[in-house]
Amino acid sequence: MKLATYQDGSRDGQLVVVSRDLSTAHFATGTATRLQQVLDDWNFLSPQLNDLYVTLNHGKARHAFPFDPRRCLAPLPRAYQWAEAAACPGHHERLAQAAGQPPAPQLRGTPLLAQGAGDDAAGPGAPAWCADPAWGLDCAAGLAAVTGDVEAGADPGQGLAGVRLLLLVNAWRLRTLQADESARGQGAVQAWPAAAFGPVAVTPDELGEAWQGGRVHATLKTTLNGRPLGQGDCGAAMHFHFGQLVAALARTRRLGAGCVVGTGPISHADAAAGVHSLAERRALETLADGAPRTPWLQPGDRVRIELLGRDGASVFGAIDQRVSAPDEDRGDGPAPAAEAVPARGSDGAEGPDSADEANGDDDGGPAPAAG
Repeated sequence: MKLATYQDGSRDGQLVVVSRDLSTAHFATGTATRLQQVLDDWNFLSPQLNDLYVTLNHGKARHAFPFDPRRCLAPLPRAYQWAEAAACPGHHERLAQAAGQPPAPQLRGTPLLAQGAGDDAAGPGAPAWCADPAWGLDCAAGLAAVTGDVEAGADPGQGLAGVRLLLLVNAWRLRTLQADESARGQGAVQAWPAAAFGPVAVTPDELGEAWQGGRVHATLKTTLNGRPLGQGDCGAAMHFHFGQLVAALARTRRLGAGCVVGTGPISHADAAAGVHSLAERRALETLADGAPRTPWLQPGDRVRIELLGRDGASVFGAIDQRVSAPDEDRGDGPAPAAEAVPARGSDGAEGPDSADEANGDDDGGPAPAAG
Protein backbone atom coordinates (compact mmCIF):
# COMPACT_ATOMS: atom_id res chain seq x y z
CA MET A 1 0.00 0.00 0.00
CA LYS A 2 1.17 3.53 -0.76
CA LEU A 3 -0.02 6.61 1.12
CA ALA A 4 0.63 10.34 0.78
CA THR A 5 -0.44 13.58 2.44
CA TYR A 6 -1.78 16.42 0.29
CA GLN A 7 -1.62 20.06 1.25
CA ASP A 8 -5.03 21.32 2.35
CA GLY A 9 -4.12 24.42 4.33
CA SER A 10 -3.79 22.58 7.64
CA ARG A 11 -0.69 21.49 9.54
CA ASP A 12 -1.30 17.77 9.03
CA GLY A 13 -2.66 17.75 5.50
CA GLN A 14 -5.14 15.33 3.94
CA LEU A 15 -4.48 11.61 3.54
CA VAL A 16 -4.64 10.07 0.07
CA VAL A 17 -4.10 6.54 -1.19
CA VAL A 18 -1.71 6.38 -4.17
CA SER A 19 -1.58 3.71 -6.88
CA ARG A 20 1.39 1.38 -7.15
CA ASP A 21 2.72 3.14 -10.26
CA LEU A 22 2.26 6.59 -8.63
CA SER A 23 -0.06 7.70 -11.44
CA THR A 24 -3.38 8.07 -9.61
CA ALA A 25 -4.68 8.77 -6.13
CA HIS A 26 -7.90 8.81 -4.13
CA PHE A 27 -8.82 10.66 -0.98
CA ALA A 28 -9.02 8.40 2.09
CA THR A 29 -11.78 10.52 3.61
CA GLY A 30 -14.12 7.58 4.19
CA THR A 31 -11.55 5.95 6.48
CA ALA A 32 -9.22 8.62 7.84
CA THR A 33 -8.19 12.19 7.10
CA ARG A 34 -4.64 12.06 8.49
CA LEU A 35 -1.91 9.43 8.50
CA GLN A 36 -1.47 9.62 12.27
CA GLN A 37 -5.07 8.44 12.70
CA VAL A 38 -4.22 5.31 10.74
CA LEU A 39 -1.07 4.65 12.75
CA ASP A 40 -3.03 5.03 15.99
CA ASP A 41 -5.56 2.37 14.90
CA TRP A 42 -3.53 0.42 12.36
CA ASN A 43 -5.15 -3.01 12.64
CA PHE A 44 -8.63 -1.61 12.05
CA LEU A 45 -8.02 1.18 9.53
CA SER A 46 -5.16 -0.10 7.35
CA PRO A 47 -7.22 -3.01 5.89
CA GLN A 48 -9.87 -0.50 4.80
CA LEU A 49 -7.22 1.63 3.07
CA ASN A 50 -5.76 -1.47 1.47
CA ASP A 51 -9.18 -2.30 -0.02
CA LEU A 52 -9.21 1.15 -1.61
CA TYR A 53 -5.62 0.63 -2.77
CA VAL A 54 -6.57 -2.60 -4.56
CA THR A 55 -9.56 -0.91 -6.17
CA LEU A 56 -7.39 2.01 -7.26
CA ASN A 57 -4.77 -0.28 -8.83
CA HIS A 58 -7.50 -2.07 -10.78
CA GLY A 59 -8.66 1.25 -12.21
CA LYS A 60 -12.08 0.95 -10.58
CA ALA A 61 -11.98 3.75 -7.99
CA ARG A 62 -14.80 6.07 -9.07
CA HIS A 63 -13.19 9.28 -7.90
CA ALA A 64 -9.54 8.69 -8.64
CA PHE A 65 -7.50 11.65 -9.88
CA PRO A 66 -3.96 12.08 -11.24
CA PHE A 67 -1.40 11.99 -8.45
CA ASP A 68 0.66 15.18 -8.22
CA PRO A 69 3.70 14.95 -5.91
CA ARG A 70 4.05 18.73 -6.04
CA ARG A 71 0.99 18.93 -3.78
CA CYS A 72 2.51 16.66 -1.15
CA LEU A 73 3.64 17.49 2.32
CA ALA A 74 5.82 14.95 4.09
CA PRO A 75 3.71 11.79 4.52
CA LEU A 76 3.77 12.40 8.29
CA PRO A 77 4.18 16.20 8.58
CA ARG A 78 4.47 16.09 12.38
CA ALA A 79 5.97 13.01 13.99
CA TYR A 80 5.98 12.40 17.72
CA GLN A 81 9.64 11.43 17.43
CA TRP A 82 12.30 11.61 14.70
CA ALA A 83 15.61 9.89 15.34
CA GLU A 84 18.48 8.59 13.25
CA ALA A 85 20.45 5.44 13.92
CA ALA A 86 23.62 5.00 11.89
CA ALA A 87 22.77 1.95 9.78
CA CYS A 88 25.92 2.44 7.70
CA PRO A 89 28.91 2.86 10.07
CA GLY A 90 31.21 3.15 7.06
CA HIS A 91 30.02 6.73 6.59
CA HIS A 92 31.25 7.75 10.05
CA GLU A 93 34.41 5.69 9.71
CA ARG A 94 35.39 7.49 6.49
CA LEU A 95 34.74 10.88 8.07
CA ALA A 96 36.86 9.94 11.09
CA GLN A 97 39.68 8.60 8.92
CA ALA A 98 39.75 11.79 6.84
CA ALA A 99 39.96 13.82 10.06
CA GLY A 100 42.91 11.73 11.24
CA GLN A 101 40.92 10.07 14.00
CA PRO A 102 40.70 6.34 14.75
CA PRO A 103 37.31 4.82 13.88
CA ALA A 104 35.11 4.04 16.86
CA PRO A 105 34.83 0.23 17.10
CA GLN A 106 31.51 0.45 18.96
CA LEU A 107 29.85 1.81 15.79
CA ARG A 108 29.47 -1.75 14.52
CA GLY A 109 28.36 -3.16 17.86
CA THR A 110 25.18 -1.15 18.37
CA PRO A 111 23.69 1.59 16.19
CA LEU A 112 24.75 5.15 16.92
CA LEU A 113 21.61 7.15 17.77
CA ALA A 114 20.84 10.84 17.41
CA GLN A 115 17.62 12.76 18.02
CA GLY A 116 16.25 15.18 15.47
CA ALA A 117 13.18 17.43 15.33
CA GLY A 118 9.97 15.62 14.44
CA ASP A 119 7.66 18.63 14.52
CA ASP A 120 8.66 20.13 11.19
CA ALA A 121 9.12 17.58 8.42
CA ALA A 122 9.58 19.11 4.96
CA GLY A 123 7.82 17.97 1.83
CA PRO A 124 9.58 16.47 -1.18
CA GLY A 125 9.78 19.73 -3.12
CA ALA A 126 10.14 22.25 -0.30
CA PRO A 127 13.09 24.62 -0.76
CA ALA A 128 16.15 23.83 1.34
CA TRP A 129 16.63 27.05 3.27
CA CYS A 130 19.98 27.99 4.77
CA ALA A 131 20.44 31.46 6.30
CA ASP A 132 24.20 31.47 5.71
CA PRO A 133 26.12 29.39 3.10
CA ALA A 134 29.02 29.34 5.57
CA TRP A 135 26.98 26.96 7.73
CA GLY A 136 27.99 24.15 5.38
CA LEU A 137 24.70 22.78 4.01
CA ASP A 138 24.91 19.09 3.11
CA CYS A 139 22.45 16.47 1.92
CA ALA A 140 22.14 13.05 3.58
CA ALA A 141 20.05 10.57 1.62
CA GLY A 142 18.62 7.47 3.25
CA LEU A 143 15.48 5.66 4.31
CA ALA A 144 13.32 5.72 7.42
CA ALA A 145 10.74 3.52 9.12
CA VAL A 146 7.50 4.67 10.74
CA THR A 147 6.59 2.51 13.71
CA GLY A 148 3.48 1.45 15.51
CA ASP A 149 3.61 1.10 19.29
CA VAL A 150 6.84 -0.65 20.35
CA GLU A 151 7.42 -1.69 23.95
CA ALA A 152 10.51 -0.65 25.88
CA GLY A 153 13.23 -3.30 25.74
CA ALA A 154 12.00 -4.73 22.44
CA ASP A 155 14.38 -7.10 20.69
CA PRO A 156 15.22 -6.72 16.96
CA GLY A 157 12.47 -9.14 15.96
CA GLN A 158 9.89 -7.14 17.86
CA GLY A 159 11.36 -3.95 16.46
CA LEU A 160 10.96 -5.26 12.93
CA ALA A 161 7.37 -6.31 13.64
CA GLY A 162 6.70 -2.73 14.74
CA VAL A 163 7.59 -1.25 11.33
CA ARG A 164 4.43 0.02 9.65
CA LEU A 165 5.70 2.15 6.79
CA LEU A 166 8.93 3.04 5.00
CA LEU A 167 9.96 6.51 3.83
CA LEU A 168 12.57 8.13 1.61
CA VAL A 169 14.46 10.86 3.47
CA ASN A 170 16.98 13.63 2.99
CA ALA A 171 18.22 14.46 6.49
CA TRP A 172 19.86 17.82 5.81
CA ARG A 173 23.00 18.70 7.74
CA LEU A 174 24.77 21.98 8.51
CA ARG A 175 28.30 20.63 8.78
CA THR A 176 30.06 23.76 10.02
CA LEU A 177 27.52 24.22 12.79
CA GLN A 178 27.78 20.51 13.56
CA ALA A 179 31.54 20.85 14.08
CA ASP A 180 30.98 23.88 16.32
CA GLU A 181 28.42 22.05 18.44
CA SER A 182 30.66 19.01 18.71
CA ALA A 183 33.62 21.16 19.80
CA ARG A 184 31.48 22.52 22.64
CA GLY A 185 30.60 18.99 23.73
CA GLN A 186 27.02 19.42 22.55
CA GLY A 187 24.91 17.07 20.46
CA ALA A 188 23.71 18.28 17.08
CA VAL A 189 20.66 20.53 17.44
CA GLN A 190 21.12 23.62 15.28
CA ALA A 191 23.07 21.51 12.79
CA TRP A 192 20.00 19.43 11.96
CA PRO A 193 17.43 21.49 10.06
CA ALA A 194 14.10 20.00 9.02
CA ALA A 195 14.50 16.67 7.23
CA ALA A 196 12.67 16.25 3.91
CA PHE A 197 10.68 13.15 3.00
CA GLY A 198 9.62 11.59 -0.28
CA PRO A 199 6.02 12.02 -1.47
CA VAL A 200 4.81 8.52 -0.61
CA ALA A 201 4.95 6.21 2.42
CA VAL A 202 5.08 2.51 1.53
CA THR A 203 4.18 -0.61 3.51
CA PRO A 204 7.05 -3.14 3.56
CA ASP A 205 4.99 -5.85 1.84
CA GLU A 206 4.64 -3.57 -1.17
CA LEU A 207 8.37 -4.07 -1.87
CA GLY A 208 8.03 -7.81 -2.46
CA GLU A 209 11.36 -9.61 -2.69
CA ALA A 210 13.21 -6.31 -2.28
CA TRP A 211 12.23 -6.39 1.43
CA GLN A 212 14.60 -8.98 2.91
CA GLY A 213 15.86 -9.28 6.46
CA GLY A 214 14.61 -5.85 7.44
CA ARG A 215 16.49 -4.16 4.60
CA VAL A 216 15.36 -2.60 1.33
CA HIS A 217 17.29 -4.08 -1.58
CA ALA A 218 16.65 -1.38 -4.15
CA THR A 219 18.78 1.26 -5.83
CA LEU A 220 19.15 4.61 -4.10
CA LYS A 221 20.05 7.30 -6.61
CA THR A 222 21.22 10.78 -5.59
CA THR A 223 22.09 13.53 -8.05
CA LEU A 224 23.42 17.06 -7.57
CA ASN A 225 22.49 19.56 -10.27
CA GLY A 226 21.61 16.65 -12.55
CA ARG A 227 24.97 14.92 -12.12
CA PRO A 228 25.31 11.55 -10.35
CA LEU A 229 26.45 11.70 -6.74
CA GLY A 230 25.69 8.14 -5.61
CA GLN A 231 23.84 5.09 -6.88
CA GLY A 232 23.74 1.67 -5.23
CA ASP A 233 21.82 -0.99 -3.32
CA CYS A 234 20.46 0.33 0.00
CA GLY A 235 20.09 -3.09 1.57
CA ALA A 236 23.63 -4.20 0.80
CA ALA A 237 24.94 -0.97 2.31
CA MET A 238 23.09 -1.32 5.66
CA HIS A 239 25.13 -2.96 8.43
CA PHE A 240 22.09 -2.84 10.75
CA HIS A 241 18.56 -3.71 9.63
CA PHE A 242 15.47 -1.74 10.59
CA GLY A 243 14.52 -4.10 13.40
CA GLN A 244 17.87 -3.42 15.06
CA LEU A 245 17.48 0.34 14.58
CA VAL A 246 14.02 0.36 16.16
CA ALA A 247 15.16 -1.91 19.02
CA ALA A 248 18.14 0.35 19.75
CA LEU A 249 15.84 3.34 20.10
CA ALA A 250 13.39 1.37 22.26
CA ARG A 251 16.07 -0.05 24.55
CA THR A 252 15.02 2.10 27.52
CA ARG A 253 11.72 3.65 26.44
CA ARG A 254 8.46 2.86 24.75
CA LEU A 255 7.95 4.13 21.22
CA GLY A 256 4.52 5.48 20.35
CA ALA A 257 2.80 4.94 17.02
CA GLY A 258 4.15 7.51 14.59
CA CYS A 259 7.79 7.36 15.68
CA VAL A 260 10.16 7.79 12.71
CA VAL A 261 13.60 6.13 12.73
CA GLY A 262 16.08 6.90 9.94
CA THR A 263 19.09 5.01 8.61
CA GLY A 264 21.38 8.02 8.42
CA PRO A 265 23.26 8.59 5.14
CA ILE A 266 23.51 5.45 3.05
CA SER A 267 27.18 4.61 2.54
CA HIS A 268 28.41 2.01 0.04
CA ALA A 269 31.51 -0.05 0.78
CA ASP A 270 32.56 0.29 -2.86
CA ALA A 271 33.55 3.91 -3.42
CA ALA A 272 32.77 3.44 -7.12
CA ALA A 273 29.07 3.48 -6.19
CA GLY A 274 29.50 7.08 -5.09
CA VAL A 275 28.12 8.75 -1.97
CA HIS A 276 24.86 10.20 -0.71
CA SER A 277 26.32 13.11 1.26
CA LEU A 278 28.94 15.72 0.40
CA ALA A 279 30.72 15.13 3.72
CA GLU A 280 31.59 11.62 2.61
CA ARG A 281 32.70 12.80 -0.83
CA ARG A 282 34.94 15.40 0.80
CA ALA A 283 36.34 12.72 3.12
CA LEU A 284 37.21 10.50 0.17
CA GLU A 285 38.85 13.45 -1.59
CA THR A 286 40.87 14.21 1.54
CA LEU A 287 42.03 10.61 1.83
CA ALA A 288 43.04 10.55 -1.85
CA ASP A 289 44.47 14.05 -2.33
CA GLY A 290 45.04 15.49 1.12
CA ALA A 291 42.24 18.08 0.91
CA PRO A 292 38.58 18.26 -0.15
CA ARG A 293 37.66 19.81 -3.50
CA THR A 294 33.86 19.69 -3.37
CA PRO A 295 32.21 22.77 -1.80
CA TRP A 296 29.17 22.62 0.44
CA LEU A 297 25.81 23.29 -1.18
CA GLN A 298 25.13 26.81 -2.39
CA PRO A 299 21.93 28.74 -3.30
CA GLY A 300 20.58 27.44 -6.60
CA ASP A 301 21.96 23.92 -6.20
CA ARG A 302 19.41 21.15 -6.68
CA VAL A 303 19.46 17.76 -4.95
CA ARG A 304 17.30 14.90 -6.24
CA ILE A 305 16.91 11.59 -4.40
CA GLU A 306 14.95 8.56 -5.60
CA LEU A 307 14.70 4.85 -4.83
CA LEU A 308 14.35 2.62 -7.89
CA GLY A 309 12.91 -0.88 -7.69
CA ARG A 310 14.23 -3.85 -9.60
CA ASP A 311 11.92 -2.93 -12.48
CA GLY A 312 13.44 0.55 -12.62
CA ALA A 313 10.26 2.21 -11.35
CA SER A 314 10.27 4.82 -8.60
CA VAL A 315 9.14 3.37 -5.28
CA PHE A 316 8.47 6.52 -3.23
CA GLY A 317 8.54 9.23 -5.85
CA ALA A 318 11.42 11.70 -5.73
CA ILE A 319 12.73 14.25 -3.27
CA ASP A 320 13.69 17.16 -5.53
CA GLN A 321 14.79 20.27 -3.65
CA ARG A 322 16.53 23.48 -4.63
CA VAL A 323 18.71 25.34 -2.15
CA SER A 324 17.11 28.74 -1.66
CA ALA A 325 18.94 32.01 -1.10
CA PRO A 326 19.06 33.33 2.49
CA ASP A 327 16.60 36.14 1.68
CA GLU A 328 14.03 33.87 0.00
CA ASP A 329 10.81 32.78 1.66
CA ARG A 330 11.50 29.49 3.41
CA GLY A 331 8.15 28.07 2.31
CA ASP A 332 8.04 25.78 5.35
CA GLY A 333 4.65 26.59 6.86
CA PRO A 334 1.22 25.10 6.18
CA ALA A 335 -0.21 25.90 2.77
CA PRO A 336 -2.42 28.98 2.79
CA ALA A 337 -6.15 28.40 2.47
CA ALA A 338 -6.12 29.57 -1.15
CA GLU A 339 -3.86 26.63 -2.00
CA ALA A 340 -5.93 24.04 -0.19
CA VAL A 341 -6.82 20.86 -2.02
CA PRO A 342 -10.22 21.40 -3.64
CA ALA A 343 -13.09 19.16 -2.59
CA ARG A 344 -15.03 18.87 -5.82
CA GLY A 345 -17.84 16.53 -6.64
CA SER A 346 -18.25 13.90 -9.30
CA ASP A 347 -17.85 16.44 -12.09
CA GLY A 348 -14.24 16.98 -11.01
CA ALA A 349 -13.65 13.52 -9.53
CA GLU A 350 -11.72 15.09 -6.68
CA GLY A 351 -13.02 14.62 -3.16
CA PRO A 352 -16.24 12.93 -2.01
CA ASP A 353 -19.40 14.10 -3.77
CA SER A 354 -21.96 12.81 -1.30
CA ALA A 355 -22.44 12.29 2.39
CA ASP A 356 -22.59 8.54 1.82
CA GLU A 357 -19.23 8.46 0.07
CA ALA A 358 -17.64 10.70 2.68
CA ASN A 359 -18.74 8.15 5.25
CA GLY A 360 -17.08 5.34 3.40
CA ASP A 361 -19.92 3.86 1.32
CA ASP A 362 -18.00 4.19 -1.95
CA ASP A 363 -14.88 2.22 -2.87
CA GLY A 364 -12.99 3.37 0.21
CA GLY A 365 -14.34 0.61 2.43
CA PRO A 366 -16.67 0.75 5.44
CA ALA A 367 -16.62 3.69 7.80
CA PRO A 368 -15.02 3.17 11.21
CA ALA A 369 -17.41 2.47 14.03
CA ALA A 370 -18.69 5.48 15.95
CA GLY A 371 -16.71 6.36 19.02
